[in-house]
Amino acid sequence: MDALDRKILSELQRDGRLSVTELAERVGLSLSPCHRRVKALEANGAIRAYRAQINPASVGLAFSSLVFVTFRDITQSVLRAFEEAVIAIPEITEARRLFGDPDFMLEVMTKDLPAYQKLYDDRLTALPGVQRLTSTLIMKDVVRDRMFPL
Repeated sequence: MDALDRKILSELQRDGRLSVTELAERVGLSLSPCHRRVKALEANGAIRAYRAQINPASVGLAFSSLVFVTFRDITQSVLRAFEEAVIAIPEITEARRLFGDPDFMLEVMTKDLPAYQKLYDDRLTALPGVQRLTSTLIMKDVVRDRMFPL
């Protein structure tokens, strides 16, 4: 990856809907080389996807929580079962495995506190291998979906 690839990525982070023509102009390339570079960045996984960033409140997701998960004992089968169960819960918008204690951090989004309580009681407490769940309510997003410093 060279400086030109980073410039392309930087521009696409700002606006993923840029046409290749607009992108080529912004990075100082002609159309064909720019298109080849974008295709290569997609092929090698540097560009994972293109999507819209949606304001959660505008679609009725006004409540968010971080849930820290601590396991009783971690085995490969419990870990696999836990990860599969987490993937199956659409309200979990992020799941990260951590070093140390706790073992996982989940970001959960629901419409309100009663919806969160129902999800917590019905699904989160039933996740495989869990010893303890600790919830922290998110008061405010200060930095969210920040572009990578290229």
